[in-house]
Formats: sequence, structure tokens, C-alpha cells
Amino acid sequence: MSSEDQDAQEDELLALASIFPKDEFKRSETSQGGELQACLDLPPNFEILIKGDAAANFFNEHFHNSISFLPPIVLHFELPSDYPSASPPNFTLSCKWLSPKQLARLCQHLDKLWVENAGCVVLFAWMRFLKEETLEHLCITSPHEIEVCPIVCQDWSESSDTAECSSAACSLEEVSLDRRAIQDVESVSALIKCILDFNESQQKKCFESKSYMCNICFSEKLGNECTYFKVCHHVYCNICIKDYFEIQIQDGQVHSLNCPEPKCPSTATPAQVKELVGEELFSRYDRLLLQSSLDLMPDVVYCPRPSCQTPVMQEGTIGICPSCHHAFCTLCNMTYHGVSSCKFSAEKLAALRNEYLAADEVEKKFLEKRYGKKALQAAVAEMESQDWLGKNSKSCPRCGTHIQKIDGCNKMTCTGCKQYFCWLCMGSLTRGNPYSHFNDSSTPCFNQLFQGLLAEENEFDLNGEN
Repeated sequence: MSSEDQDAQEDELLALASIFPKDEFKRSETSQGGELQACLDLPPNFEILIKGDAAANFFNEHFHNSISFLPPIVLHFELPSDYPSASPPNFTLSCKWLSPKQLARLCQHLDKLWVENAGCVVLFAWMRFLKEETLEHLCITSPHEIEVCPIVCQDWSESSDTAECSSAACSLEEVSLDRRAIQDVESVSALIKCILDFNESQQKKCFESKSYMCNICFSEKLGNECTYFKVCHHVYCNICIKDYFEIQIQDGQVHSLNCPEPKCPSTATPAQVKELVGEELFSRYDRLLLQSSLDLMPDVVYCPRPSCQTPVMQEGTIGICPSCHHAFCTLCNMTYHGVSSCKFSAEKLAALRNEYLAADEVEKKFLEKRYGKKALQAAVAEMESQDWLGKNSKSCPRCGTHIQKIDGCNKMTCTGCKQYFCWLCMGSLTRGNPYSHFNDSSTPCFNQLFQGLLAEENEFDLNGEN
């Protein structure tokens, strides 16, 4: 290698390192060469379509309008000892979304640029062409349809001047392509994943480098200090969103981690929540979110033991906890009692009745599936009966039997235990002279034996029977 070629190569590699960031230029540590990545500037609203299987059809349907960045064209090069005075760089050109035929056309143009600049360093001219003129040179417009050639079709023989292909499926046209052109993707699914991941990472990179105004604290901050809601495109600083999310999670409102903009339906992703609130609060968020999801499943109940509370799949009216092995009735949460009727507490009956009556048709079907339609109807009937008794009857002070007063005086006789009692104060009366209670001036019921009766009914003798 002449000293002039050596100096020119070293100067060019140093210039490339100063022009391109580290993620676009990587110099080889073992030889005079390296790798250059050309990321194309796509026009606005650039659409792509992918030929292939079901995965490609799904991508075409859901993602082709959202692509702002495509994976780079990668130029791998090695400088021969007589470059640039006599020989061009040895290179390969690889890309995931350009076909081998398209890459071969780019290789041919790089050769042409070398001829035009013979004797001069050419790598920067190559990169400028790849970044700025690739779309025009290949006549690529939106929507662009990508063809995937399996990587096995690019297993070129290095020992022969004639390129050979190990796949019988390749056409003669494909076999004759430039062996420096490589579409390095194994399948349609791999290509889709690569495109989506690269597009997302580049969008994040662009977002983090710009400044945004937070509409909560009205401070301007860089994107790497902000949270971006993808659906609505609203941006808030991390400090404000963190405080907002922490309050919501502490209050158990895990379904309310929405964009703070009024009436905005956008929600934060679990990854955004975890990054903002930390491990401890995120664990609570994750647990409550799972629990709320399980609560919406009619076949899932919880072990009633306070020390357990494990989710249990119910089979009919029986639930067997996989953790503590407790068998319980899924209707009343008591120990499983077979075909015997459930004994709901008054509070449980009231809660079930209120929840069932307030539910819409969908919610009623959900409750009927969980508790049984007959059990819910019985709960409603029982509570209606209890409500009626509470409004229209009183309980005997001795045995608790419900007594309805239809007519007569305020000295009552229980139909169950035959106890005499006062309808006004519900006090028990003596069996020898029950009316003395109404003649005693020291009681609040003095002269109130016939209170509530019509005036013409107040002619009964105080010693008469009720």
C-alpha cells in the first residue's frame, strides 16, 4: 500500500466518523473497512404493503398507514490496499425491505459513481446517493409493495464467477442478480416485526429530541422528560403524569389512567405506567387490574377465606380453592352445603337485591350466571317481603313474630306466643290487667288506647276487650 493511499483511506475514515453518528457508521477494528447505515427520509403519509401470508395481510390492514421510518440500507465495505488510486472498495449492500433486484440496481449505480470519481475517495458520495436518491432511482412511490425473497436464495457461491443459488424455487432472473445485493430477512413475519420495531424506535428517538409544552404545569421540556399518548398525541411532562397516576393507583382507580385532557379516551400503556410510578406502585396497579378483569368473568370467584382470597374457577355452585383446597358454595361463600338452600345474611340479600335491580340487561345476565336466576329472584322477593313487613307490621317484643294491625285498639295480642303488648311503645302488658298500662299517667301511652281510630270508634269502654 502506497503512503498516499494509506493516508487517503485514514483521512476518509476519520471524516466519516466525524460526519455520521455512531449508530450510522461503525469502523472495523480488524481491517480498513466498516459499516455505513443509510436511513431514508420518507415522504409524509408514506404507505407500504407486503406480499406474503396471513401476517402480511394483517399488517396491510392495520399498519401500512402508520409507517414513518423504514430499516436502513446497510453498506458493508472493505478498502483494498490500492484504494483509491486504482481499485474501488469491496462491498455488499443489504436491506430488509428492498428486493435483491432493487439492491442490485443500487450496486450498479455505486459502481458507476466509482467510475465517475476514479482515483478519489468515494464512500461519502455513495452514502449521499443512498440516503437522498434511492427512492427516486428505484421509482419507489407510495404505496410501495415489498417483496420478500427468503435468505436461502442469497447463498451465493464465493468460489465461482457464476453465482449459484441453493434454492430450486428461485427463478433464473434471481440467480443472475448481483451477489453483493442481500435482502437479509428470513420471513414475512420477521420483516414485519423488524419494520414495526424500527419505526417505533425512530419515532421515540425523534420525540425525545424535541421540546413540548406540558398543559398541566405549563413548562417546556424535552421529549425524554415527557409522556406521549399515542392515540391522541397529547404530551405531558413526566413529573405531572407521575403524580396523577400515583393518586389514581392509590385510590384503586386503575382503569382511570387516561390522558388528563378532558374527555380524552387515550390510556397509558402498562410500560408507561411502570416507568413512571416504579415497581411497588406498579405491582399494586397490576394486581388491581388483574382483579378487576377477573371480576368481570362470570366463572371466576374468590376463595372466601380472608387469609387466602385466591381466584377460583367455579363448577356449578361449588368452588374448590387451588391454594388452600377449601370447598365452598359460590353463592353464599359458606362451606359447601350440597343441595341445601343457601342462608344469606340480611346484608347480603339487600346488596344482591339492590345490585340486581340496578343492573341493565347485560349485567343481570352476568349476575344470573354467577348466582343463579332463581336465587336472585328469591332474594328480590325476600327483600320485598322484608320491606313490606318493615313498613306494615311490628315484631312481638317477646317472640319476634310480625304483627299487622288492621283495626281495633292499641292493646295487641301476639298470634304466636299470645303475649299482650302495646302497639304504640311495643312494651309487654300484664296478663291480669293489660289495660292498666293505658290508665297509668306515668306512661307515654296514658289515655292512648284508641289513638289512631276514628272519632266514632272512641266510645269503647276502657275495660272492653280488643
